[in-house]
Amino acid sequence: MYAVIETGGKQYRVEVGTELAVELLEVEPGQEITLERVLLVADGDEAAIGRPVVDGATVSATVLRNDRADKVISFKYKPKARRRVKKGHRQEQTVLRITDLVLNGRSAAAEAQKAAEAKKTERQRLEEVAATQAAADAALAATLAAKVAAAAPAGAEEPKNARPRAAKATAPKATAPKADEADATAKPKRSRAAKKED
Repeated sequence: MYAVIETGGKQYRVEVGTELAVELLEVEPGQEITLERVLLVADGDEAAIGRPVVDGATVSATVLRNDRADKVISFKYKPKARRRVKKGHRQEQTVLRITDLVLNGRSAAAEAQKAAEAKKTERQRLEEVAATQAAADAALAATLAAKVAAAAPAGAEEPKNARPRAAKATAPKATAPKADEADATAKPKRSRAAKKED
């Protein structure tokens, strides 16, 4: 269920739980207020349109705070005239939270609370079913474990696959001699002059 309300010369579409900033109202934070300028109330396919307001429709809201909107900059400039005017403005506003929509005795907040309780009870029912299934699975697992333990003979050896494998003894790998050792074992090179003399 949603409604279109008018306050401060502006129109807003609201539902239960909506937070909106409206033009400044003479109210204190935490106060409950009733907005009676309701232009439209719609619930599914049904809609009540006011001429100009809907009879018997009210919207309740809680005042969260009074504050100011974001700054709006106004800048005026005329070329070749050395005229520049810069102004800032922050509009005063009141922040509301919609708590209830009522049309001919039907309350949107009460309907939402009933739906939440029904959803909660459905969740609890599913949790109970899951817990019952888990208990049945645990009992079945215990029964199967007892049957396996009874079927195995007391002195039976463990299967070969169950034994841990012995670690293979590996011979250390032969390492290549270092460059310095290789130079010491190699024959000394003879120079070209020594070869010519021979």
